[in-house]
Amino acid sequence: MCGIFGFVVNSDSGLDLTDTRKLLIDLFHRSEPRGRDASGVVVITGNSAQIYKRPLPPDKFLSDPLFQDFLNQNLSLAIDSASGLVNLPLAVIGHCRLVLSGSEVVHENNQPIMAGKITGIHNGLITNESEIHNNYPDIGGETGIDSKTIFQLIDKHIEKGLKIPTAIARSFEELEGTAAIAFFREQEGFLTLATNYGSIYISDCKGITFFASERYILENFIEFNQNMIEGYKEVEPITPDNGVLISLKSAKPTAFNLGRTKDNTLPDEAAFSAKIEDWSPSINELTRCTKCILPATYPFINFGKNGICNYCRDYSSPELFGEQVLEEKFEKFRSKDGSPDCLIGLSGGRDSSYGLHLLKTKYKMNPIAFSYDWGMVTNISRRNQARLCSKLKTEHIFRAADIPFKRRNMRKNIEAWLKRPHLGMVPLFMAGDKFFYNIARDLRKETGIPLVVWCAGNDLERTDFKGGFAGIQEAKHGNRLYAFPVYHKIKIGMFYATQYLLNPSYINESFFENILSFFATFIAKDDFVYLYEHLPWNEEEIVSTLVDEYSWEKATYTENTWRIGDGYTTFINYIYYSIAGFSEFDTFRSQQVRAGLIDRDTALRLASEDNKFDMATLEEFMQQVGLNLEEILTKISKIPKLYSLDK
Repeated sequence: MCGIFGFVVNSDSGLDLTDTRKLLIDLFHRSEPRGRDASGVVVITGNSAQIYKRPLPPDKFLSDPLFQDFLNQNLSLAIDSASGLVNLPLAVIGHCRLVLSGSEVVHENNQPIMAGKITGIHNGLITNESEIHNNYPDIGGETGIDSKTIFQLIDKHIEKGLKIPTAIARSFEELEGTAAIAFFREQEGFLTLATNYGSIYISDCKGITFFASERYILENFIEFNQNMIEGYKEVEPITPDNGVLISLKSAKPTAFNLGRTKDNTLPDEAAFSAKIEDWSPSINELTRCTKCILPATYPFINFGKNGICNYCRDYSSPELFGEQVLEEKFEKFRSKDGSPDCLIGLSGGRDSSYGLHLLKTKYKMNPIAFSYDWGMVTNISRRNQARLCSKLKTEHIFRAADIPFKRRNMRKNIEAWLKRPHLGMVPLFMAGDKFFYNIARDLRKETGIPLVVWCAGNDLERTDFKGGFAGIQEAKHGNRLYAFPVYHKIKIGMFYATQYLLNPSYINESFFENILSFFATFIAKDDFVYLYEHLPWNEEEIVSTLVDEYSWEKATYTENTWRIGDGYTTFINYIYYSIAGFSEFDTFRSQQVRAGLIDRDTALRLASEDNKFDMATLEEFMQQVGLNLEEILTKISKIPKLYSLDK
């Protein structure tokens, strides 16, 4: 089980910064055998309370220079500059995690956990989490970790007017399983300990109260550090269904019994007004454009007057070719006898599905749909393809790649990338899908049908940052990478060549396929028709038509209907979001803001939801390519970020 530990200290302790730091690190080390999957700490001092947590074992966590900076910075806030001693209330809660639920590679799963006004740590395992979520729909289970449920429930009861002991007692009555908890709540003057099964031990002395998960840990800690601890008492257990309130003002513990709690149990202590914050990377606090939501980490971005970015300043509405031009193109090929007259790429995503609907019902074309399975097509996409083709009576041609070969190439390129990560090389993972263009070229010859329609061209879905990370500031080219200026093609080719030289691991089984992919994308002739270069794109109309008329299926893990057509998308967006602080969704929402479709607050809210990555989807993708999810995400978590870790 996990290790929970900490202390509350005030000015009576006579401790200085060095001693306080030594005590915390020693207590951390002694708690390490109880959990090595992740580590975290919250330091509460004066009017500041900060969290730092990482998916690292305690020994590596404590030697992390960023943690050392965090500790020195925050402990110093309680130190009097004249005497060098603690002169403000100071509390520390620490956690050594043994994963029982919720992967440690997901930052939100590690502890301390924030829930409402509570920040705390939990040792144990709750077994009726689903029942709690059913009883309280506003208590979320999105993180896959039971510990957050405990603190959400306690906070909810406190918000209803119950005092802390009563709220804990009420919550423990509703929970099944084991819970030993330590937490701080904003505006309350206490650090609270409580347990329904034991596993918390406590000892207080002059100006300090310590706690830990085991008697042995705490007794040996006190014995080793007795030269810094004056007048300590015998280590005592907090027995099942009991708790302790440790005053942040006096550092004195007051016991309470969960079976006999009343709403007047709290001692008369002044409230402590510190606000808890997460000192770990806060993507929400990135400097962003004040008009759209692009962050300062976006390639080639700069902010002008009033904080508006150059992408907003330079924006102009896309000039569509128009429906008349599209109709003229169709009229040249439209058959009179109902025989096939065009080919349409069908991924099963919303744009291609709606495009097939338009061609067949509005423009009275007689398309043959074609799809390319390169190993990443989802079951949702296949079912949606079947729905559309069945109802529209459309022939559907499938072309399948050597899927084991394609997936093996992805695995090797991901492994190579992790040896020398560069965001400009992430598109290499997707090299295998670029042969979709070649399938269209082949089918032209096989069927004798020259007109190929792609349901792309929507300016809102441009992801220019992918080229940006490779050093290319993209100009107008719609969705036609073939339309890149020649000097851009040369520049991006040189970029890839340089990366291959710097990281020879890229020279693997996928090497020749990657070269052919570059040719298929940037060099081979592109004279296809792109639907949304002609027609305005209306998300609401597209989705409502598909759902109402075809029972088109959406992903269960998100309300967003974009990017559900292939399994790698969640993974690459996770990479961009983790390292650069934004994903494709941020660019999509920013384009919607510029187009006047949504306001900035809505964009922030939607992007926040979009960027909650589904672990089941990531797990499925990793199984397909033959990689271990936790190992890969752990490596990604250690890659230096483009945004600062400082608050």
